[in-house]
Amino acid sequence: MENTTATVSSPSPKFTNHLIYETSPYLRQHANNPVDWYPWGTEALERAKKEDRPILLSIGYSACHWCHVMERESFENEEIAQVMNRHFVNIKVDREERPDLDTLYMNFVQMSTGAGGWPMTVFLTPDQVPFFGGTYFPPDDRLGRPSFPSLLLAIADAYQKKRMEIENQGPEILRNLEKMHAVSASSGSLDKQVLDSAYENLANGFDWTNGGFGGAPKFPGSMNLAFCLRHFRHTGNREPLRFVELTLEKMGQGGIYDQLGGGFHRYSVDDHWLVPHFEKMLYDNALLARLYLEAYQLTRKPFYRRITEETLNYVTREMTSPEGGFYSTQDADSEGEEGKFFTWEPGELRTLLGNKDSELFCRYYGVTGTGNFDGTNILHVARSVEDLSEDFQQNREEVEQALSRSRQTLFVAREKRVKPHRDEKMLTCWNGLMNVSFVEAANVLFRDDYLSVARRNIQFMLEHLCRGEQVLRSYKDGQARINGFLEDYANLIEALIGLYEATGETLWLDHACRYNEELIRQFWDPATRSFFLTGSNHESLITRVRDFYDNATPAGSSVAVTNLLRLGVLLGRTAYREIAQSVLEPMSSSMARFPSGFGYLLKGAEFYQGPVQEIALVGSPNDLRTSQLAQAIYQQFLPNKVVVRLDPSRPHSGQVPLLEGKTLIQGKPAVYVCRDYTCQSPAKDASELEQQLQEQ
Repeated sequence: MENTTATVSSPSPKFTNHLIYETSPYLRQHANNPVDWYPWGTEALERAKKEDRPILLSIGYSACHWCHVMERESFENEEIAQVMNRHFVNIKVDREERPDLDTLYMNFVQMSTGAGGWPMTVFLTPDQVPFFGGTYFPPDDRLGRPSFPSLLLAIADAYQKKRMEIENQGPEILRNLEKMHAVSASSGSLDKQVLDSAYENLANGFDWTNGGFGGAPKFPGSMNLAFCLRHFRHTGNREPLRFVELTLEKMGQGGIYDQLGGGFHRYSVDDHWLVPHFEKMLYDNALLARLYLEAYQLTRKPFYRRITEETLNYVTREMTSPEGGFYSTQDADSEGEEGKFFTWEPGELRTLLGNKDSELFCRYYGVTGTGNFDGTNILHVARSVEDLSEDFQQNREEVEQALSRSRQTLFVAREKRVKPHRDEKMLTCWNGLMNVSFVEAANVLFRDDYLSVARRNIQFMLEHLCRGEQVLRSYKDGQARINGFLEDYANLIEALIGLYEATGETLWLDHACRYNEELIRQFWDPATRSFFLTGSNHESLITRVRDFYDNATPAGSSVAVTNLLRLGVLLGRTAYREIAQSVLEPMSSSMARFPSGFGYLLKGAEFYQGPVQEIALVGSPNDLRTSQLAQAIYQQFLPNKVVVRLDPSRPHSGQVPLLEGKTLIQGKPAVYVCRDYTCQSPAKDASELEQQLQEQ
């Protein structure tokens, strides 16, 4: 590690460690710590073995508030750094780049302490076996936690004096970690009772006052809410729809939603969506935009469309690179304070808006002199437009115009503030998630601009994150790094399938098939009927992690199952359906009993049970009648469907059996709807098509 003294004439930092060569913004944030950090890799691991030192593994991510706190308190403290450097080989990992390491060692922390989170601090033997772990540790004794310096010395002392005891517990730790990744086979079958039981168990956690699941802190739970919409669609039970609507309304009006710029923060620290943890994650906004879009399909309520469009517009404005890739996150902090960019004081509003508009704005968005967050105000909808119309003796249109005018003024003013740090690495899996949301919004809202964003993003991924059949994980500063994980392949494939269905261009289907075959080759384990998180060409860790629980993002296996089912229908390949079935059936009992961990897989189970609507649209993409038929397809919420398109001016390759024999009818565009091996007569106009699609 370099140790140079900064001078007045030189801006060089006092310390520079091995992270300086990394592209991850999170790792680069720690490159000038006095801690002798290494990235995970051969150099650090071999040094630990050569010097027989324990490894201090610290895992976090760039938008993590408490990661920043621990850095300021401990990793920038030279005395603490000296203790770390004297006794340990220190390795820093970006959990967004390395979900394999994060999952493996988080399982240990949860297993040994009963809780987990970030920053994560784990101590390993030189053979990478964990023997002690936790999350945030303060620099002194407080919060019921030991000080980090005293912990470091205790661990170092234990490693010297109780080495045999530490090593003897290693095999048991490994056995327990392997058990956590074992598939527990179900004795039941995957029938509708599984889905009914899953819904009933989810419903036990409904908060009918504030929406969402459970109490504080409260996360959106997008995938479970999406399953609720499907349960309503397939059963006619309106309770799940009412609950989803309550939740979407509360979130969209709450502080968790950026009322000026669009987009959602990570979660709410309270149970009523007021005070968020201010970081913005690409994946949350991908999943929530999709959820609000589906609610719009079901209800046609303008509010859901507005939230969808504002969220996607935020992504195009703030989170899209010049090459077309999507950035990962925006930080919770700016100028060293959490939420400073997003909060307001009444005096600022009066200055910017004038007395009349500011009074109306403050009443609507709950702005007060005392504030609701450290003396400042998080904007949230506190009153209805109808109430304001009555209070201010103005009609609804005048109130809405005043609010819109004020929002625009404040947005422009806010843009002049110091913005939160943005993590500009681009991850294949999260890009795939967001791409699907843009494609679905393009279909439902008839927005060609959204389709253009999706096309450009797919082209970016294929050019920069793919090498032949190999998918890579992360791209930044012109460098693509790290072999892709299951979720990277699966989300890319899902995006390619979606773009094929939206355009009919076989190029995208060809790519989807190519990467799907590679996914099966690298990640599928027929012996256990499950997927590994890491591919066969990945580095060996102390155990190979499997991937079947949904967390903040869908498990790669959950997405892969749905892809296999859709490709099985599109291509007529029963082998794909059989693989999906062999994943779903052993998980049926777990899905029924613990549905909150399987929201995306439950969507796949709904698709598996069917019936699946197979829709073939024949017509020139330049023909207005073709567009009207496409619009009729996507105006309805039809989660169990596949769509194929055929331009009669282009030859049919025969790759998609669903297109065989499909032609124009009397020279006009037509739609063929098939279900359960039976096709209806071709629909030639939107009303006829809508009637066919409504039939369950």
